[in-house]
Amino acid sequence: MPYLGAMYQAISNRFRVTVRPQYLEGQSKPDEDRYVWAYTITIENLGSRPAKLISRHWIITDARGHKQEVTGEGVVGEQPTVAPGESFQYTSGCPLSTPSGMMVGSYHMLGSDGHAFAIDIPAFSLDSPHERPTFN
Repeated sequence: MPYLGAMYQAISNRFRVTVRPQYLEGQSKPDEDRYVWAYTITIENLGSRPAKLISRHWIITDARGHKQEVTGEGVVGEQPTVAPGESFQYTSGCPLSTPSGMMVGSYHMLGSDGHAFAIDIPAFSLDSPHERPTFN
């Protein structure tokens, strides 16, 4: 059974982005320093104009503070247009060599009026049951 993490949300430029990460025990191999998460993202258009998701930008940080930036066209092979009052949902994944980490990013959008803008992807934690909780 997957280890479900918390739910995270951000609202920017009249879009709400909700992220729900989950640790994938069956795909992870802690003895080989391989930890895998899936994350489901819902992008909701709260505005009055449709917009197309053109590209994504991620900053992925592992428990050692190592950062990796990932950019690319669309998401999961698609460049969806999200109409007002509608949403688009997809699931993707992230492997790390540490039992925890975090991700944050943005989507670059193109409005139906030709205006380009970004929407925020909230920072979210990648936590596995193999990590001892720490308190700051």
